[in-house]
This record gives sequence, structure tokens and C-alpha cells, in this order.
Amino acid sequence: MLTKPQGDGANERHTAAMTERNIIVSTLNLGSVVGIVDSPRARGKALRLQAGAVEFLEWRADSLGCEIPEARFPWIVTARHPAEGGNNSMSLTARRQALSVLLPSAAVIDMEVRSIASMGVIVRQASEASVLVLASFHDFQKTPTLARLRDVVRQAQDYGADAIKIAACTSSPGDVARLLELFSMSRLPLSVMGIGPLGMASRVLFANCGSVLNYGWLDAPNVPGQWSAKDLRAILSQCSGQDPN
Repeated sequence: MLTKPQGDGANERHTAAMTERNIIVSTLNLGSVVGIVDSPRARGKALRLQAGAVEFLEWRADSLGCEIPEARFPWIVTARHPAEGGNNSMSLTARRQALSVLLPSAAVIDMEVRSIASMGVIVRQASEASVLVLASFHDFQKTPTLARLRDVVRQAQDYGADAIKIAACTSSPGDVARLLELFSMSRLPLSVMGIGPLGMASRVLFANCGSVLNYGWLDAPNVPGQWSAKDLRAILSQCSGQDPN
């Protein structure tokens, strides 16, 4: 059966959008630093950062709402789920609305793997706008089993994520080793971070082993084992042999 050719340029627009999207994916470089903007003080510090201080800024809509400022660096925007560290007990509807409002300002939009199936409209809007979808997962108590981590990666891939972020409590070398296995399990770019006793050490290791987004605080830590963005930039520069200044 012959199909009617599209004469309205839909295929051309789709190809152009995918090309632009692939270019944005290619900017997710190993060891990129993200400054977290989760308070008014962090917002002020973010707007004073000099070139090269970070690669991205993360806007926490669950803490600061949707009045996002223009900044020197591209924005990752998120409205964090209450069960994964979100503030102000935002409902699914409120989080979906916040992400929709923030989408025009975003280079990357972050939604939890647990929510991505219910955020289909946001995933589609992001795709049409060439905004990357980062599917995230946080476990503040432990590092899940490898089977659970595989399931998280699979769900993120199945629901159209462009990259995956996994943060888990790292209390032992075995926890760190299990998270390292993620880099051979996913076909998508990964952001992997440790929390807790081995958080700081593991974050440097993961950033040098393949983690493309590595988060640091601008005002104060929001989880144990987190570097400041400034110190994380300095130590990663030292690891790569670059001048941090």
C-alpha cells in the first residue's frame, strides 16, 4: 500500500528538530559541573558566576517557583518529587504545570523515573522544543540492587529519556562498584552520584569514569557527601590536568 507523502514539510521539521536535539546531547560532556540553585542566596550566587565556573545551572522549582532569571549558563529545570527530596509537597499536577512553564527557559528538563509515565505531555513538548529529558532516580538510604538499577535504566529508556541521573547512598566500596556498573548498562548518557559516607570520593570517581552531569552546591549542601560547585570544578580540573583557573 502506498502512503500519501507529507507535503507540509513535517518530515523536514522533524529531521531538523532531531538534528538540533542530537547536537544538544553531544554537549553533555564527561565531567560537566552543575551548580544547584535551590535558595534565594544560591540564585544570587549563580547570577554572579564567571565564565567557566560551571557548565549548567539547576533550577529547583519546588524551592523557588517558576520565576527563573536569565543566566550566563544553560538551565536544567526540575520540580522535585516530595519522595525524592522535593520541597513544598508539590502534587503531580503542580509539578507538571511548573515544568511546562519553565520549558521555554530550559536546555534540560529533569523529571523522576517514577513520574515520567505521567509526564508524557512534557516529554513530547520537550522533544518538539529540542529540550533534553533527564530521567532521575534518588535513593537517600542505600544503593539499590543491580536488578533494581537495571529496571530504572530500562524504564527511563522506554519512556523517551535522553539521559539518566542516578543518585544513591554510598556506604561501602561495594555500593560504589555497583554504581560503576551502570556505565556498561545504559545506552544513554549517565549522571551518577554518591550520597553519604563515600559521596565525595565517589563523585570524583564517577565524573572521571563517565558521569556527564556532576552537581555541586552554590550556597549550602542539600545532601551529605556533596561538593561545592567551586571545589568540584577545581578537583575535576586537577584530575584532568587542566588549570582550574
